[in-house]
Amino acid sequence: METSMLQLLFVSSLLSLVPLSSCLSLSPLRSPHPRILVLLDDLALKSSHSSFFSSLSDRGYILDYKRASDPSLALKKFGEYFFDGLIVFSPTTEKFGGSVDAASIIDFVDSGRDLILAGDVGMSDVIRDIAYECGVDFEEEPDAVVLDHFNFVSAKSDIDHSLISADSFIASSVILGEAGIQAPVLFHGVAHSVPPANDMVIKVLTGSPTAYSANPRVHSKEPPTLTGSSVGLVSAIQARNNARVVIFGSLALFSNRYFTSPVKKHGGASSYEKSGNEQFVTELSKWVFHERGHLKAVNVHHHRIGETQEPSMYRITDNLEYSMEIYEWSVNGWLPYAGDDVQLQFYMMSPYVLKTLTHNGQGLYSTSFQVPDVYGVFQFKVEYNRLGYTSLSLSKQIPVRPFRHNDYERFIFAAYPYYSSCFSMMFGFFVFGLAFLYHK
Repeated sequence: METSMLQLLFVSSLLSLVPLSSCLSLSPLRSPHPRILVLLDDLALKSSHSSFFSSLSDRGYILDYKRASDPSLALKKFGEYFFDGLIVFSPTTEKFGGSVDAASIIDFVDSGRDLILAGDVGMSDVIRDIAYECGVDFEEEPDAVVLDHFNFVSAKSDIDHSLISADSFIASSVILGEAGIQAPVLFHGVAHSVPPANDMVIKVLTGSPTAYSANPRVHSKEPPTLTGSSVGLVSAIQARNNARVVIFGSLALFSNRYFTSPVKKHGGASSYEKSGNEQFVTELSKWVFHERGHLKAVNVHHHRIGETQEPSMYRITDNLEYSMEIYEWSVNGWLPYAGDDVQLQFYMMSPYVLKTLTHNGQGLYSTSFQVPDVYGVFQFKVEYNRLGYTSLSLSKQIPVRPFRHNDYERFIFAAYPYYSSCFSMMFGFFVFGLAFLYHK
């Protein structure tokens, strides 16, 4: 017992040096004026896609336009990144200029920064490689596009029904806004697939049940590999480091022409004076650049009930209280987050205690429980992952000791029968001694 106590005291002194760990940043914006690098195949896209770029500028972003083949391109120098986000609108670029390549863009995302990537018909291998590293696999058949003979938009130039009206949006107000997308999205581009086992990729927009991916100029006897909801049009990735990536299969989706075009499905009764493209990409850009769905946890405390100081260790069967504050970023700043599914684990190899935290509506989450009758090194763990939100990962180690010799009650109620048997034995021996010595 003394050896185990000394070990726990030694571990406690070491753990006092370990801070509370969290994979959160204190602000979704890494600088007061976030800088975005925009890589273009042709600088003429600045005017043809000006509405999208203007929406970013109006929200305070500083856009730096570069040709994708610019020999002076660089994302960082001496380990410091120049930009907070990256927009790649260069689907046909075979090789980036300067020090930028597929690996450096993936490293950019691995550093916790955000990316918007647009593919299109005839995209290069380097764009496919970037998408593949992010968990998205574009259609490999040459000149294949998304076709839909039931949900196409009537146009004289579209004889293949490749200009489709897509409205299979993800049901998430965090990603697409509280109001939702009011009109279908015009889409002309390439499909992609997402491995079912990849839970990091979110299908934001998919094809209708009648959509499929094929080359309209080639007559194939084999059925298409991508059909229905497996036809990915737009997908998002929420990385483990809370970096965000959105991958589009169409560059024209961002164009001013698609923003202002009316939408009416062939043979459909509903018509819209304006497509949902502008609202769709605006809401998605807010999400990918952490203007929405960004959480932070602060003021994490734990202590025995009735006390206020955080102890260096707990004793088995102690009653303790755990509390934390969670806030969500919005346009108006940090606001209290209200979620009913935040859970706390008291963990050693496996959860011994699993409690759902209750909140007061002002961002304060708390719970109380009794320490299990097991001593060792435990962890307070909060692993919160919810669709569209940045993940919270909090943990702190704390030793739990057994009772010391002076922690027990002097007389235990359950041991009264043993106490009485002891004293009765003593009394009986005394009576026997008197009888043995003095009785003739």
